[in-house]
Amino acid sequence: MAVTSALEAPWRERVRTWAEPIFLAVTLTALVAGIVATLFDADDVADACWIAGTVVAILPAVWWVIDALRRGRVGVDLIAVLSLVGTLLVGEYVAGALIGVMLASGQALDAAAERRATKDLRALLEHAPHAARRRVGDEVEVVPLGDVVPGDTLVVGPGEVVPVDGWVTSELAVLDESVLTGEPMHVQRRTGEAVRSGVVAAGGAFELHARATAEDSTYAGIVRLAREAAAESAPVVRIADRVAAWFLPLSLTVAGLAWLISGSATRAVAVLVVATPCPLLLAAPVAIVSGLSRASRLGVVIRSGGALENLGHATTLVMDKTGTLTSGRPAGTDIVTAPGGDGTEVLRLAASADQLSPHVLAEAIVQEAKMRGLPLSLPTDVAEQAGTGVAATVDGRRVTVGSLVLPDDAPGWARAVLSRAALDGAVVAWVTVDGDLAGALLLVDPLRRDAARTLRRLRAAGLDRLVMLTGDRREPAEEIGSVLGLDGVYAEQTPADKVNGVRAEREAAVTVMVGDGVNDAPALAAATVGVAMGARGSTASSEAADIVLTTDRLDRLADAMEIARRSRRIAVQSAVVGMSLSLVAMGFAAFGYLPPAVGALLQEGIDVAVILNALRALRGDRDRELALPDDTEAMLHRFSAEHDVLRDDLSLLRDTAQLLASGDLPAAHTALRRTDTFLFDTLLPHERAEDTELYPALAVPLGSGEATATMSRMHAEIDRLSRRMRTHLAQADAAGALSPDQCDDLLACLYGLHALLRLHFVQEEENYFTLAPEAERPGDSA
Repeated sequence: MAVTSALEAPWRERVRTWAEPIFLAVTLTALVAGIVATLFDADDVADACWIAGTVVAILPAVWWVIDALRRGRVGVDLIAVLSLVGTLLVGEYVAGALIGVMLASGQALDAAAERRATKDLRALLEHAPHAARRRVGDEVEVVPLGDVVPGDTLVVGPGEVVPVDGWVTSELAVLDESVLTGEPMHVQRRTGEAVRSGVVAAGGAFELHARATAEDSTYAGIVRLAREAAAESAPVVRIADRVAAWFLPLSLTVAGLAWLISGSATRAVAVLVVATPCPLLLAAPVAIVSGLSRASRLGVVIRSGGALENLGHATTLVMDKTGTLTSGRPAGTDIVTAPGGDGTEVLRLAASADQLSPHVLAEAIVQEAKMRGLPLSLPTDVAEQAGTGVAATVDGRRVTVGSLVLPDDAPGWARAVLSRAALDGAVVAWVTVDGDLAGALLLVDPLRRDAARTLRRLRAAGLDRLVMLTGDRREPAEEIGSVLGLDGVYAEQTPADKVNGVRAEREAAVTVMVGDGVNDAPALAAATVGVAMGARGSTASSEAADIVLTTDRLDRLADAMEIARRSRRIAVQSAVVGMSLSLVAMGFAAFGYLPPAVGALLQEGIDVAVILNALRALRGDRDRELALPDDTEAMLHRFSAEHDVLRDDLSLLRDTAQLLASGDLPAAHTALRRTDTFLFDTLLPHERAEDTELYPALAVPLGSGEATATMSRMHAEIDRLSRRMRTHLAQADAAGALSPDQCDDLLACLYGLHALLRLHFVQEEENYFTLAPEAERPGDSA
């Protein structure tokens, strides 16, 4: 990737913007005017018009050749210059005018793609603070950032960016470090802990002991990394320039031999006319621009034809985790209550207390309660302490929600929550009611529904190495890597580590990097092709990338890859076919069967043919497209929404199992009855409806009923386990209580059914519901 010309020389970009259409208009006008003059037998006027058009074309063509030579390349533009000059020397003026139009139109198309290239890194600079609050004694003064030196005591207010690297001197600092790590969860830094510049104070104000100047701090380094990585990437070489290595000497040799053998300079000019590489200068850009246009309709902004071409033959994909493979937003996964507690009531109280808090976890808890349709009460006497949580009075009860240090004699259920949170990579929000520990809410950054399906599509599209680089902890990163079948997982990566990792991958293969945060901008710039999840990602990552996904859907990356490969294939096909026809025409011209004007017209015919072929890139690959009838798509929406509701109730199975495991058989008996009601009144009717309505409807677009056969078999197993538990319930009801002899089998049924349903939901969502992804609820994960 290269820094754009718009940043390097805005005046040059402005000149090109108005010069290219003028060039095309002048050459086309000269050609048409000459034709009109010929119709009125004004041959001298016609020749004058065509000569003017040819001369106008020579000037930029000579500049292209000079510019290529300055960059150490000899392109096929030299053939165009020689053919233009040759037509003037031998008096084939109409041929020169035709070539001028071909060159102007080719340049205009090529420039249309190049103008999309903008890699502005302004957002990185805009995020950086320009001043700092320095405390001297009891006074706080605002000073320019450059005046801060190591040893200064700085005050960082709520919502402000930490200006330099340092150590926390206050009791607590609550920070949003997503700008550096990409992690959406806020972190707590206590006295003596290190803080890096660029992070945001997410809680109250705190004091910082500076340990570096702004120039030597972390965030300034990120800006430099992004610029250096952008500058080191070589510009993409056009297909025409690669062909020039053999086509240019071949054309000159054939033209020279034709002149030498026949003694006719006209034959040499005719050879050069038909050798003018318009199939390359026109067809290839048309195919590439068509691919760009098609991608934009799908919410994929590809900023240059070079990026599309590179994406088309990439073999390695490097991804960030947060916001790319995961939703980037915390979401509730489960509610655990003290024995005898009501999970729904615990969530309602917690969400009611959290309604006025701006904390990201509070927002997730409130959102979870709203999605479950719980009526929230207005809290009073709200007190929020940074890093601890919220305390409020809700319906006459004092409720606290947030972090909590458990005592050594904490109840077993609470210790189990901590263990489970560590295994799941979850954050725990503890809930107390009137001073008693009532429950815990577990929140995670969920995996995207379409992640696994998209990665499978990307592998099918030609990527053979998938790597994840993340600033997150190793355990959750490796779990995601295992679930998705990644080839490499690198956790706890700093922005510099990410850049080095991308560079190492790029040295081995054409590499695509996908990310969505400011911390990803340097890595995006270092990759062959940088892709930003731009719908809600940072501006810096979007502007540092070659490709921006404007919708919050990872599957659009697979669409972009397929479009890129198809567009590149059509571009190469058009160029090869066009150049082959040109080679044949060169042979006829060398033997005198094609005068220059006829050769130019023939070349135009070749151009039209290859351009029409190139325009196929505007259409999708019909063999890959899956057409869903409207009623089938509506069904996918409906069943996807039902999954959202059903997933919330799956905790009934686990809660019942925990009661059995703890030996509280009376409570377990009651919970088993609630579970039975859920299974037979809600879950099984949903599964039967899928079998009888959804799966038959999917058989046609998927090509066979076998595509859903394994899902139907899983439905049968779900039904079997549900009926087995109903038998246990009937026996317990008849006996008046659950028997200890029933516990082992019931536990196996409950845990087995819980795992089976989670897997089943994931499979259906990945394989079927993502066919209509707009029905998806952002942030869901099964």
